[in-house]
Amino acid sequence: MYGASIAFHLASDPDFDGRVTVIERDPTYAFAATSHTNSCIRQQFSDPLNVQISQYGAEYILNFRARSGLADAPDLRLHSFGYLYLADTPDFAAALRDSQQVQAGLGAATRHMTRDQIAEAYPFYALDDIVAGNHNTVNEGYFDGGTLFDWWKRGAKRLGVTFVHDEVVDVIQEADRVTGVRLASGEIIACCWLVNAAGTRAAQVAGMAGIALPVEARKRYTYVFQAETPLDRDLPLTIDPSGVHVRSDGRYYMAGSPPGDDPAVDPADFAFDHALWQDKVWPAIATRIPAFERVRVINEWVGHYDYNTLDQNAVVGPNPDIANFIHVNGFSGHGLQQSPAIGRGMAEWIVHGAYRTLDLTPLGYARIAAGRPIVEKAII
Repeated sequence: MYGASIAFHLASDPDFDGRVTVIERDPTYAFAATSHTNSCIRQQFSDPLNVQISQYGAEYILNFRARSGLADAPDLRLHSFGYLYLADTPDFAAALRDSQQVQAGLGAATRHMTRDQIAEAYPFYALDDIVAGNHNTVNEGYFDGGTLFDWWKRGAKRLGVTFVHDEVVDVIQEADRVTGVRLASGEIIACCWLVNAAGTRAAQVAGMAGIALPVEARKRYTYVFQAETPLDRDLPLTIDPSGVHVRSDGRYYMAGSPPGDDPAVDPADFAFDHALWQDKVWPAIATRIPAFERVRVINEWVGHYDYNTLDQNAVVGPNPDIANFIHVNGFSGHGLQQSPAIGRGMAEWIVHGAYRTLDLTPLGYARIAAGRPIVEKAII
């Protein structure tokens, strides 16, 4: 997603006079995080910059043809069933209230709801243990991330971007700059800028340049299921206190969860834990929504987060010690929804030497080097 987004935004900038090459180790994308995403977007963050990044993403999705300049591109729809965070303790409810105030101050339509208000809007929930919740049904929900990715890639190719099937095995440096990369094929490609968009392999690529990056692959499981008794209205993307989330998916439903034990895994490890549904996911959703006591799983898969172990927030922008090494790493599950704003921001930095719209500096590598985490309370 990020290789395509940044390539397209760069090539679309009228002030850009360079050439862009995207090196892709797996052009089938069979095991890319982009291919295993749930394609959702939300404004419900506690950090103002994360809210603004997703607000731009929603606006970009809703106005994709005009924003991209791709006259033959399809319209993208944003299915705004919203996210519903459920709090089961007073402290959690207070944190949701604080986040709602941040979001509302930036123009988001998030509502802080009492248990009774949630029950009135969605009577199918069992809420005996719930204190409060936050919900937003404006520009928050599901979008077709696969189509967005495909058209960025198509648009980039039309604008002269080259996509190469190979793999970077070494980063070539002179003093404090990257001058090129060596590929597995033996070819050396010179560069003025190197963008690390390697997803779960980002730490490996950064390490080739002597950069320590706290990003690792973590498994995340998705299940699509059919309910014997469907709900009578759209199901918001419900974040249960158990850590399981579930939402409408057309005439079906989609649930997701981290594993019970959440270690780092090899980026090539997509082995499936078939016990997780029975042991954790189904009990949680059936307890929260009794109508889901009788369901049938019709599809399931495991994907990866490129998990930032410091603070589960993106690391973006130039490296302080190697100024032409650009990070777009560690999105920890926020990657697709943040890709329009981050693609635009990286293109601004490379072409103009500064962020011209959103200031993405707080997400820079400097906080990683200092061990200074961003406090983001709304992590899924």
